[in-house]
Amino acid sequence: MIRLNTIIISIIITFGFFNISFSSENFFKEGVKLFEKKKYKDAKFFLERSIVFDPKHANSYLYLAKIYKKEEDQKNEEKNLETTLLIDPSNEEAILMLMEIGIKNTNYSKVKELSGTFTKVCKKLCEKNEKILEDLKNLEPKNES
Repeated sequence: MIRLNTIIISIIITFGFFNISFSSENFFKEGVKLFEKKKYKDAKFFLERSIVFDPKHANSYLYLAKIYKKEEDQKNEEKNLETTLLIDPSNEEAILMLMEIGIKNTNYSKVKELSGTFTKVCKKLCEKNEKILEDLKNLEPKNES
């Protein structure tokens, strides 16, 4: 009898964990679909639900950052990008977006630091780093002798 109860409890726990991770992925996928349809408010709802089920889902934070970028809420965009990088330090899209914010805010040292990281991890977006660095060169104050 005790053995049967242990088996039943184990099955319930296993299916419970499966349902939680399945729900998290469904919320994320639905959030991305809504983001692509430019329904940002609805997408934000689903992405936040995805984070409730899986607080370490880096791409949910990345898509929230993209929504905040569209809404021109730089503070929340940056916060979500930083969280993305805490979870996934090699997320090149998040690094690139933070570099763009750094250029906009004329934070040259941060852009250079992020660029160094970006060159180490880039796989798909490598050519974008060169454009950022070119923009950085054009914006830096010139040293006059």
